[in-house]
Amino acid sequence: QVQLVESGGGLAQPGGSLRLSCVASRSSFSGRWMGWYRQAPGKQREFVAHITTSGGTTYVDSVKGRFTISRDNAKNTVYLQMNSLKPDDTTVYYCNTAHMPFFPWGQGTQVTVSS
Repeated sequence: QVQLVESGGGLAQPGGSLRLSCVASRSSFSGRWMGWYRQAPGKQREFVAHITTSGGTTYVDSVKGRFTISRDNAKNTVYLQMNSLKPDDTTVYYCNTAHMPFFPWGQGTQVTVSS
């Protein structure tokens, strides 16, 4: 069973940056498209970005030009570089595969954008 551990969240000012990391416990990660998602309290989890096995990327419109997803298969890690952060980006961020079946969801990492 693959375990996902997200980290890198925290408090950032509007316009600031954070880099999220997600480490998978097994190398089966390398053969999967991977994604980042976010979920605010009382709302459905929403797609943020995904990256294919060959490095192709897709983003939700609200983060295009600000966020960059990347992966390091040797480290079983996927990253989300978040620049020009906005208060609306405040929520918990999760990583998982970009398509079903999903791995078990991790705890996520809280991102708070506030002055």
